[in-house]
Amino acid sequence: MAGTKLFGKDLSQYEELDIDDLLDQLSPEELELLAGDVDPDDSLIPPSERNSYRCTKEATGPLDRKRLIDHINTASINEPDKPDFVPYIAGTVRGKKLSFYFFGFLITLFVIEIIAKNTASINEPDKPDFVPYIAGTVRGKKWVAPPPPEPQGGDDDDEGDGTRTEVEVDLDEELASVLNTASEDEIVDLAAILGFHSMMNQDQYHASLLNKGKPIGVGWGGITKATKFKPLPMEPPNDTNVEDAISKLTNDDPNTKELNFNNIRNISDEKLSNLLKSLSDNRHLECLSMSNVGLSDRHLDSLTHSLTNNTTLKTLNLETNNITPSGIVTIMESLVKTHTLEEIRLANQRSSVLGNKIEMNLTDIIESNPSLLRVGIHFEFNDARNRVSKHLQKNLDTLRVCGKPRRSNRALMLLKKGLDM
Repeated sequence: MAGTKLFGKDLSQYEELDIDDLLDQLSPEELELLAGDVDPDDSLIPPSERNSYRCTKEATGPLDRKRLIDHINTASINEPDKPDFVPYIAGTVRGKKLSFYFFGFLITLFVIEIIAKNTASINEPDKPDFVPYIAGTVRGKKWVAPPPPEPQGGDDDDEGDGTRTEVEVDLDEELASVLNTASEDEIVDLAAILGFHSMMNQDQYHASLLNKGKPIGVGWGGITKATKFKPLPMEPPNDTNVEDAISKLTNDDPNTKELNFNNIRNISDEKLSNLLKSLSDNRHLECLSMSNVGLSDRHLDSLTHSLTNNTTLKTLNLETNNITPSGIVTIMESLVKTHTLEEIRLANQRSSVLGNKIEMNLTDIIESNPSLLRVGIHFEFNDARNRVSKHLQKNLDTLRVCGKPRRSNRALMLLKKGLDM
């Protein structure tokens, strides 16, 4: 506090004063005034203590919000209005009344002023040139390009006079013999290992990392060129025979573990219904892909009935179809009864936005399913996305530790055990 001044006065004489002695000399009113001086923006102090007003009245009872609002409204109605200094008289005009002609007069003056300024600027003579203009005459100095800079010493020059000096490095005889007999590819590999990226171009560096030979036509001074585009061939059309697949599913073929109907758009409604109904009694199919086949809500009855009865299907792909959000909820509800499906994909349907209500319903359904490991549904809200992610991670952890999905329904376990026996 030494050397501190307040309004030009030295405060060194107050260094030895005790704050407790000063507070003892204050009266209760002064102490209350001092305690009321607080920072209103201090978040560490309760809101009721941040103002200088202190209510000394005792509480009359618990807070009744409706009664308080009624009291405020009654008090505001009963409070008399402030009297007017000049009483109001209907039809009486006080002050000056501006007429339409006065506004027209002001506009006329404004237009006349603008016209006068424009006329003055046109009639004003141009300022005379100090040097008269002559066509073809060049005034001033003609610009001459500066001479090119003289070469100076770079990083490898000692004195900057352009003389290049070599640095001698003492190497072992064995290391020197190895470097002298090394090929360019071996030196490039060594530079890549040591991290000398400036000594090589990109092709040489990546070829060294991938343990490939030196690119053809690329040396130390080579220029890296863009990699040529490799066009990929078009995917062949899906040649799966729908009728043959339906017969295999109906006959419960043990060799039919996976079926792919993706991008087959010419499947009739009758075949789709037969295909979905045949899943009900099948006990060998594990993976079914029906992406972009025109599946809609009118096929959900057959699909949900099959998913309710099928106990071997592990993966189901229904992406890029015409299923509504309510249809997605119906499909997810049918999976809760069996607890055997591990992966389902239902993204890119008719409606890209499901809505908060649908997403919350799907979240509750997924959280009640202990066997799902992967769900292909786009959730817009963070709450639903986080809850589904945590539940799927919990199922994955259970599968990793126990080796099988956890069962939340004990009755289902006993029933399955009795059927196996």
